[in-house]
Amino acid sequence: MLALAALLCAPIAQAARAGDDEAAAWDVNQPPGERIKVPLDVSTGTWMNVDVSPDGRHIVFDLLGDLYEIPIAGGTARALTRGLAWDMQPRYSPDGRRIAFTSDRGGADNVWLLDHEAGTAGRRQRSAPRPVTDEDFRLPSNPAWHPDGHFLAARKHFTTRRSLGAGEIWLYAPEGGEGVPVVERPNDRFQKELGEPVFAPDGRALYYTQNTSPGNVFEYAQDSNRGAFSILRYDLTRRETTTVITGAGGAARPTPSPDGLWLAFVQRERRDNRHQSALYVKNLVSGAEQRLHGPLDRDMQEAWAVHGVYPNMAWLPDSSGIVFWSRGRIQRVNLATLSVTDIPFRVVDSRDAIKPFRAKVEVAPDTVRSRMARFPVVSPDGRSVVFESFGRLWLRALPDGKPQRLTDDGETAFELYPSFSRDGTQIAFVRWTDAALGEIRVVPARGGTARAVTREPGHYLHPRFSPDGAELVFEAVSGGDLTAPEWSEITGILRVPVAGGAVTRVVSAGRDAHFGADGARIYFTRDVPPATESGPAHDLVSVTRDGLDPQVIARSAYATRMLVSPDQRWLLFREHFHIYAVPLPPAGTLELSKSTTALPLRRLSRDGGEFPAWSGSSTATFALGASLFTADLAAAPKDQNIAHRNTPGATRRDGAGKRGESEHYATARATLSIERPADTPRGRIALVNARIVTMDEADTTIDNGTILIEDNRIAAIGPAPLPLPPDTRTLDLGGRTVLPGFIDSHVHLFPGS
Repeated sequence: MLALAALLCAPIAQAARAGDDEAAAWDVNQPPGERIKVPLDVSTGTWMNVDVSPDGRHIVFDLLGDLYEIPIAGGTARALTRGLAWDMQPRYSPDGRRIAFTSDRGGADNVWLLDHEAGTAGRRQRSAPRPVTDEDFRLPSNPAWHPDGHFLAARKHFTTRRSLGAGEIWLYAPEGGEGVPVVERPNDRFQKELGEPVFAPDGRALYYTQNTSPGNVFEYAQDSNRGAFSILRYDLTRRETTTVITGAGGAARPTPSPDGLWLAFVQRERRDNRHQSALYVKNLVSGAEQRLHGPLDRDMQEAWAVHGVYPNMAWLPDSSGIVFWSRGRIQRVNLATLSVTDIPFRVVDSRDAIKPFRAKVEVAPDTVRSRMARFPVVSPDGRSVVFESFGRLWLRALPDGKPQRLTDDGETAFELYPSFSRDGTQIAFVRWTDAALGEIRVVPARGGTARAVTREPGHYLHPRFSPDGAELVFEAVSGGDLTAPEWSEITGILRVPVAGGAVTRVVSAGRDAHFGADGARIYFTRDVPPATESGPAHDLVSVTRDGLDPQVIARSAYATRMLVSPDQRWLLFREHFHIYAVPLPPAGTLELSKSTTALPLRRLSRDGGEFPAWSGSSTATFALGASLFTADLAAAPKDQNIAHRNTPGATRRDGAGKRGESEHYATARATLSIERPADTPRGRIALVNARIVTMDEADTTIDNGTILIEDNRIAAIGPAPLPLPPDTRTLDLGGRTVLPGFIDSHVHLFPGS
């Protein structure tokens, strides 16, 4: 099972392009790459959604992305769907002739229908699945039938700036359509889960699960003992919401009985092991709750549950019992006797998997090559570029010069955020050490010895020159997370003479500060509360050099960089990993987005971009990995750059052109990768008193072993005592487990952008 899951989740190579101008259409079931046939013969499964047919004769379930059906008593499963697409959460229609399910077979999660009609001699016939919904961003899942069979409810996922969004419940006609919202998330910033919809048997209400813990922002490792999730009921006639089950242990996966008397649900145990999940029922007449069976598999109340806190379960048609998944098995509990029996199944099938890409990785090479160039800035004359790699700034002639260190500062400090003066003679940057913090420095554009401009240390970002080269404007942020908390009292947009001197604060908050054409005004981005609850909007604002007379030039919901060209004729911005440019009007406030239609919009990046910047007045630059891209906006054919209409005969690719976006992409100018000697450790060290998982052919585990490391190689492994050279240092691991091949790193830190 684990090997099969690894194959199914292996990276799939990007679709090959069909010629220079057109990308091959992506098909989930027909990706490029060599296929592997993986045999499957299992009688247990993981996280299986189950449903019982209306006549009580069959069970449908999902397993490893395909749908299967077995008789109610169990048996060998018959496949209903096959393919690389991931199919899950099947639900029989009230008449049993269709099955609704969630699938990514169209390229993203949507609700699909599978015809499921009784055929000759009781055999079931099926036709090709067809989509009910057609979403590519707000993805529906977890379909549930209305008792009359004319509508489906589904959970629709909404996000703002954080991937952890919230669900809404929408109604869809089986024939299709955009759907109608029924249970909306409380507000656009709401990040608490809402989903698992199911209709009451009379069709007059919807039950659903909602995270009702305090606050509106998702938190990891929520305490289910205090009641993270609750089950709510929405009356479709009165349009009123009531809480059905809440409190300690939470409640999820509401499942009403066909006779309307009971509501089955999953809850954390209220006794003994309170981290364990169990199956409960509530009498909807008396309100009494009863534990039916436990333990179940652990539900997902502490984590995120876009597809549900626990897999679907189902009542028998006569309301005498519940069929559910637990501990790898399909089980059945009798409501009267509380007896639990297994419903055995066997899936004999196979899976197509794409052979994973295997890159040859040299072990401990003598040199390493950078894969990314950060903060690249091209000189105003276009002849050179300065960029950061390995924590230092490098200068190289374009297009194919050899990179040289910009400064003679050695290897003691980080060098970040470079920018050229308008005349191309100077470069400003931030020098940083953890001990001394940051300072703004200036160095001749040809490189050499840099001098400090700021007198006091700080947490500084993005210094940029005034048009006359006499002053710098930059951003100061507070420390205390990744960096030291000191020197955080004065933040915002600051300016300082290039010759050195006192720092003047322009405004108390903002980022990406830069001057306009004549130096009279300073442009920067600030966050502002929007009219809706979708998170802060971003305003591009200009002020005088003293921070007065603020004027909003542009507003955007998602742009992360907004930079005015040196001549104030263009506005460059980054949104959703792409780089765009738009003419900058002399007056008014521009509503800015990747779908802007007010003015001709140019998408400059074909596959994505980062670190947008200006080189001169009409040349935009950005990076993707180690590649530098440039785009001469003045030279772009105008008939390919109109955003609010499609150009006749233009070829769409990579999604561009859907709204008439420009396809005049930037040109790859240079590769800024650098090779340097690898840092090679020296000496001997022995890891002793370790439990060692060797992963050899015999799967050997050494309970009390030693690993001897010489320089950057493992020289010996064996049980203690292992003979060691006399100059070997030892590190006692205290019985901890050592196993090869895993690197796990995850952190959220915000040292600056």
